[in-house]
Amino acid sequence: MSIFRLIPKEADIFIIDDILFAPLNGLIFIAEKINDVVEKETSDEGTVKERLMALQLRFELDEIDEEEYDKQEDELLKKLERIRLEKQNQ
Repeated sequence: MSIFRLIPKEADIFIIDDILFAPLNGLIFIAEKINDVVEKETSDEGTVKERLMALQLRFELDEIDEEEYDKQEDELLKKLERIRLEKQNQ
């Protein structure tokens, strides 16, 4: 029996798989973390309120016109309502 066969042959396959899939597993980990941050940002009532205030400031400073303001405000208010409904249903 050789020294190299102290580890079962099946274990060699797992080691090779781990090495080959390490970059992919790293990308999956990063994607999951990004997804967590995005979900937190889109489901946080405070973040949406901050975006509403920033939008109002941009409108008052004439950085955007009334049509764009109304469009973005409607989207943010819908998000805020959805967040509040989700919190009530939990």
